[in-house]
Amino acid sequence: MPDISIGPFTRAQGSIVLPGSKSISNRALLLAALSTGTTTLKNLLDADDTQVMRNALRQLGLSVTDQENHVCVVEGCGGQFPVREADLFMGNAGTAIRPLTAALAMQGGNYRLSGVARMHERPIRDLVDGLRQVGAKIDYELQDGYPPINISAADIQIKDVVKVRGDVSSQFLTALLMALPLVANEPVRIEVVGELISRPYIDITLKLMARFGVTVACPDMQSFVIPAKTSNVVYKSPGQLSVEGDASSASYFLALGAIGAGPVRVLGVGKDSIQGDVAFADALALMGAKITAGEDWIEVAGVKNTNGKLNGITIDCTEIPDAAMTLAVAALFAEGPTRLNSIASWRVKETDRIAAMAKELKKVGAIVEEGTDYIVVQAPASVSDWKTPSEGIDTYDDHRMAMCFSLAAFGPNALKINDPNCVAKTFPTYFAEFAKVVN
Repeated sequence: MPDISIGPFTRAQGSIVLPGSKSISNRALLLAALSTGTTTLKNLLDADDTQVMRNALRQLGLSVTDQENHVCVVEGCGGQFPVREADLFMGNAGTAIRPLTAALAMQGGNYRLSGVARMHERPIRDLVDGLRQVGAKIDYELQDGYPPINISAADIQIKDVVKVRGDVSSQFLTALLMALPLVANEPVRIEVVGELISRPYIDITLKLMARFGVTVACPDMQSFVIPAKTSNVVYKSPGQLSVEGDASSASYFLALGAIGAGPVRVLGVGKDSIQGDVAFADALALMGAKITAGEDWIEVAGVKNTNGKLNGITIDCTEIPDAAMTLAVAALFAEGPTRLNSIASWRVKETDRIAAMAKELKKVGAIVEEGTDYIVVQAPASVSDWKTPSEGIDTYDDHRMAMCFSLAAFGPNALKINDPNCVAKTFPTYFAEFAKVVN
């Protein structure tokens, strides 16, 4: 499907069962693979990024069996992958290539990891630098600091504190946290150099590691201490684990509940979620949305502002980098400017999201200012200032661009979104679910 035409819509109401969280799914798959025992993963996300991880694990000799109703059964390998040489294609899945790189570097085998062209533009240097500190042998194939990479068998020895930068992506720290317990003959201390962005994603990692039997101490905000292993058995299967609904995916429907009067309820994620992106609901509340939440659901029923519109806000998005994209499009329906700060990580995602968002928002008539780490969005001044771009909204092979801009169909004009199938990366049925709640 080269494009899809949607809208204009005026109302959104209904409920949505969310797909499983990508962040939890790919972490849980790798931890289950590294464990002893069999793990049954329930509500596992079935999308491109998690299929990349599953296929890689199968190539590495593991039994990974997909069953009905988003259940996946993983036979653990006790920390040692059966296959010692492999050429792995990782698509554009950052949550797969980064943790898997670290785990493979501990294996004493020879592996190559590559991806799509955009993956070869997404940085991995900070992780490689961290792994080289413990003796890993990793070489860049094309450009220094970026995949493809080649991992060679090496003698891993941890002699000192492992240091890693945290200001480009939290996935580098996640990768080290998950892999180093395999070789922790003594306690291992990891220290983050500089700012650690996306801290809630690290909390997901630590909570999942604890479910698999490894508890990491955090003596301060920048330090993590991995316990010494007491036997060759490091990770132990919890038997079964249910994956929460994806909080990033929830953001689109929560925004719909505000823009389209609601009520719209998302099921599968709630106030007890381990995902940082549930804080999107707090940001939406700051804009004036009426929000209620339970243990595993969140509902938005329009706005409480007397003018019936959202209000613009200025917000630091360090904790919600993915869901913050939804705020940028929700700003089309707000009174006054919305400024999103601390979003430099958008530049190294599936596309340069700051540049892409600015360009596409201007196409529908928004007034936009962009900087290295911020974007300011102001709604079209009047109904007549809304535009209908004949060329459509480009999505840059970025699932979040497509999902975010579906909200713009609540403007006065119909909207064409190009390459809507790019949502297969994390939410293959997004546009079908979207259609169920809008009119």
